[in-house]
This record gives sequence, C-alpha cells and structure tokens, in this order.
Amino acid sequence: MKVLVVDDDRVLADVIAFTLRREGFEVLLAYDGVVGLRRFSEENPDLIILDVNMPKIDGFEVCRRIRSESQVPILLLTVRGEEDDIVNGLEMGADDYVVKPFSPRQLVARARAILRRAGNRPIPGRLKVGDLQLVPGKREVICGDKKSIIQLSALEYRLLESLMINAGQVLTFEIIIDQVWGPAGADRDMVRQLVHRLRLKIEPDPSEPVYIQTVPGLGYGLSK
Repeated sequence: MKVLVVDDDRVLADVIAFTLRREGFEVLLAYDGVVGLRRFSEENPDLIILDVNMPKIDGFEVCRRIRSESQVPILLLTVRGEEDDIVNGLEMGADDYVVKPFSPRQLVARARAILRRAGNRPIPGRLKVGDLQLVPGKREVICGDKKSIIQLSALEYRLLESLMINAGQVLTFEIIIDQVWGPAGADRDMVRQLVHRLRLKIEPDPSEPVYIQTVPGLGYGLSK
C-alpha cells in the first residue's frame, strides 16, 4: 500500500514515514500543499495523510482539490480540535481525522481502518429507501419529491448507507460506530453529532425528523 504524507513539519513527517514503513507501507513525502498535489497526480497513492496547517495551500484546500477528482481515502492531521474545523475537514471530503498530538500506534490504526473500509467495500448500485436515493461513488443523496441532490461527507455517507441498508431496524450505537468508524472507534457523543449533521442536510425539519428516528437508550433507525 502506498501512502502519501503531506506535512510542512519535516520532523513529524519523517516520524510518521518511519512508523508507516515499519508497518510495511510504502511512503511518499511532501512538505507543502503544492508538492502534495503534484505527488498525488504523479504517484496515485492508496491513502493520503494530510496536515491542515501548511503554507502556500492549506490542507482543507488540498483535500477539496483532490476530492474533486478522486475518492482516494484522506486522513487529516490537525492541531485544531474545535468542532467547526473538524466538520469543515469532513465536509471537504476527508474520511477521518486525528488531532495532534497523537501516538504512532493510533495513526497506524486509523490508517488501516480507512484502507480496510475503502478496499473491502464494493461499490453498490443506487440504494433507494422511500424517497431517499444514495448515489455510490459521488457521496450524494437524492432527497424528497423535488429530487434535490445533497452532498455528504464521508462519515455522513457511511452512516446513511448503513441506515438505509438496515431500514426499519434499530442500529445500536455500537453497531453504528463499527460500521462508520471501524476499529479506530468513536464514542456516543460523536455518533450523536454525526446524526445531527446528517439530519440538518436531509430532514425537512431536523427538529422533527421523518427519516432518522431516535430510539432512546439504543440508537437510531431509518423509517421505511
């Protein structure tokens, strides 16, 4: 597996590269966004580990440009722990994020989880439940009688896909975490925040949801 690491902190980038190589990954390095975009085009990596705060072009813009032409998995590295920055990265198309400081073991676990999800999940046909249609490959959902097209983040897409596949059933917090985040894990608050963001996008009135139903004490389900 080929991993492109883009980070202007050369010491950290070299530590990340060393850790990944020790785990059997082939590693490419870029120390700014411009070179990162060039190496992405030239090398076709299987995963991109991308710092947010960089000169010339920041990580959000690099992520946006890559996502406009490719669905390659992207893991963001950021010192910004604020929810708005995390949401911004996910909205740009990142698959996951790690807040600095982090342990090498955590980073490798996250990287393996993203690659596992990307490699083991075949692209399905268009999934339809009621007036919701999930468009594979584009991270889009066609919603309602007006057929409005809504762009989803990677996590939102995986959540909605899981709910639609299991429409009419209750998905517990534990099942959602396993299907959306994988072994890297999450917690119940992260699930609630993700459900809230998805409701804001697809529900006619998020305060009175008609699609994603809360099952108190258990989790969530999608109405058929």
